[in-house]
Amino acid sequence: MPESIIAGISSCSQPEKGTLVILTDASGQIAASAVETAGKDLIERLVTAGAFKGEQFRHIETYTVGNESFDRLVLLGTGDHENFGHDDWIKLGGACRGAIAHAAHATVIMSMEGRDLSENDMADFICGLELRHYRFDKYMKGKNCQEKHDLKIVLQAENVSEAQKAFERAQKLAGAVNWTRDLVNEPANILGTEEFTARIETLTAFGIKVDILDEKELEKSGLAALLGVARGSRRPARLAIMHWNGGEAEDRPLAFIGKGVVFDAGGISLKPAASMEEMKGDMGGAAAVAGAMRALAARKARANVIGVVGLVENMPDGNAMRPGDIITSMSGQSIEVVNTDAEGRLVLADALWFTREKFKPQLMIDLATLTGAIMVALGQQYAGLFSNDDTLADNLCTVGIHSGERLWRMPLDKEYDRIVDSRVADMRNSTGRHAGSVMAAQFLQRFVGDTPWAHLDIAGTAMGAPKNEYNESWASGFGVRLLDRLVADCYEG
Repeated sequence: MPESIIAGISSCSQPEKGTLVILTDASGQIAASAVETAGKDLIERLVTAGAFKGEQFRHIETYTVGNESFDRLVLLGTGDHENFGHDDWIKLGGACRGAIAHAAHATVIMSMEGRDLSENDMADFICGLELRHYRFDKYMKGKNCQEKHDLKIVLQAENVSEAQKAFERAQKLAGAVNWTRDLVNEPANILGTEEFTARIETLTAFGIKVDILDEKELEKSGLAALLGVARGSRRPARLAIMHWNGGEAEDRPLAFIGKGVVFDAGGISLKPAASMEEMKGDMGGAAAVAGAMRALAARKARANVIGVVGLVENMPDGNAMRPGDIITSMSGQSIEVVNTDAEGRLVLADALWFTREKFKPQLMIDLATLTGAIMVALGQQYAGLFSNDDTLADNLCTVGIHSGERLWRMPLDKEYDRIVDSRVADMRNSTGRHAGSVMAAQFLQRFVGDTPWAHLDIAGTAMGAPKNEYNESWASGFGVRLLDRLVADCYEG
């Protein structure tokens, strides 16, 4: 898939032969520049026929026209655009890409009657175009493979310089999200721990410093919980550390931590066979952290940010962890392994402690496809948010609304925490079915100390999430836009 489908930004009124897309407002009106491009006679005929239904958000009318400049006209309704919020402009861009369908060339007129589109409006619209265009079909060679063709879209705008800035912003962000989607969509036989680190090392091209700790270094540093998960696999454990230094030298970094289980068979506590193939996506948290680091570096974010991801594979083997084993984490706290399928919290326990001790960050946010229980509680429309800091939680919820990557805050409480205690160790990694996502978060909280921290359980939103106007992929790339927006809105300047 090309890095971008946008061929250019133009102010000219002569579209390239192909599809012409025009935005209509709630009353069916279109901008004067669009009337000029489409032709006044054609627009008047359509208006007379009562074609415009712009009062409906994302309503699409498509016409085949005999015109020397274009052969298809698409009218894209914006509805009540004055009250647009959340990810409405991204959705509109995605709907636009869907309406273009299989055209080879398209011109999109980014002008509206009675509204000057801001750079943010245009950036979100373009981002939606790029995200909807994504397909993961590199392994499809037979009859199921859709015919591939190049698509060139020219964006026509009244303010070309502002539209160009919007395009550059959107291209960087959408590129990071689609790169993240690629990571999660890859099968586990292609993307193991070492292959994942190789992908992360390509981020040096964006100015990110990358350090990779191998098994010997992890053992020397005492990350026994993380290493314990990897014992049953032939694939070696890795800890990847990404550094982006865009802020002042004395500023303490923000830290993002990701669970990177490249495949989760459950270990000795083997998962049921049904849908186990989807466990290739159990590294969605690590992919989101790496993608967010790419997005921040690509736009040269004015902040210091650390990304840490623990990479393992959880397999059954004669050397694998057993239920009943007791391991000592990097923090020195002992853990009774009740269920080897509760492995993600073991990886994060060491990764969180390592990050806290090594980098002394001003905050930590971990992302993980951690529990099926979060889907029982929230479905797949919201990710679960747990936090020990109200300000951080409020900031995350706000940017979640603005980005469309929505979060719902879940409880943490001493009453829950007592249940995590073990009879034979400091804690146990599994407590049964009740409040499963809460118990996982309570477990993780024991490894963050007094550092402001948030845990995002993205099991329902990172993979197999419901499709929408700008995502038709099994892997959504959830978390990249959220973290990028958090840094931009709350921690830059």
